[in-house]
Amino acid sequence: MNVGTHFGKVAVLLGGKSAEREVSLKSGGMVLAALRKKGIDAHPFDPKERDVQDLVKERFARVFIALHGRFGEDGTVQGVLEWLGIPYTGSGVLASALAMDKVRTKRLWAAEGVPTAPYEVLGKESDRKGVAKRLGMPLFVKPASEGSSVGMSKVRAAGALDEAYALAVNYDPVVIAEKLIDGPELTVAIVGERVLPIIRIETPREFYDYEAKYIANDTRYLIPCGVSEKKEKELQALCLKAFRALGCRGWGRVDLMLDKRGRPFLLEVNTSPGMTDHSLVPMAARAVGVSYEDLCVKILELAHVG
Repeated sequence: MNVGTHFGKVAVLLGGKSAEREVSLKSGGMVLAALRKKGIDAHPFDPKERDVQDLVKERFARVFIALHGRFGEDGTVQGVLEWLGIPYTGSGVLASALAMDKVRTKRLWAAEGVPTAPYEVLGKESDRKGVAKRLGMPLFVKPASEGSSVGMSKVRAAGALDEAYALAVNYDPVVIAEKLIDGPELTVAIVGERVLPIIRIETPREFYDYEAKYIANDTRYLIPCGVSEKKEKELQALCLKAFRALGCRGWGRVDLMLDKRGRPFLLEVNTSPGMTDHSLVPMAARAVGVSYEDLCVKILELAHVG
């Protein structure tokens, strides 16, 4: 069936100016091809190279956001699109901004009773030894607002905290140290009201870093994820609660870890997840028989403004 006509002219926002530009170009290129294959009048639009006012001038009816990182999933481009009155995919301004900021995400989740790993905000003056002692080793150090594990390190000894902080602060003035939860890493995709099967991520690397996400072929993705059916349902419900606690909508991905006893600790919500062939949301959709093209159309259908 040709679904294209009722969407009108669609812009796929890709590229942008965050540290994740390369990944976004790849995601956006694949989304563009999928929408066109479905007969949708879709066009690439790189906000780094074009004025967003062109979206109005060229009469785009809706926007598929395939941007990652800052100016893409942090509420800024969502605010522009609200102002222009053009429906767009994914979460709104506030939810996007909150989800991008790991510190505020954690504070909100704590208020809602959503379990998240113990953490501390690191500053230039922080007592590193104290942080190491309170959180325990090993721990992760990461910029508060950056995706794709950019600027993140795993720290095994208090002495290495300075170096990890120096790396992370390149990407964000706010840096967090987070207790390492030493169990499996899971990710849960949400599309509309539907929570997709949980994926378990296994990498022989130190952690699921940029390399493991986008380049390596030795990262394993397991569906089913190896927990009981009852446990999977509980975790899916928890992730949906965490997603809604931030006010997220449309689609997204919730990342979490289980500790040795199988207790969940939520890490973050991605409000504009990767859509490359390596990416996790398309993988979860495939597991329930939803093709990449149909997934893209479904996400586009959920576009909204206000």
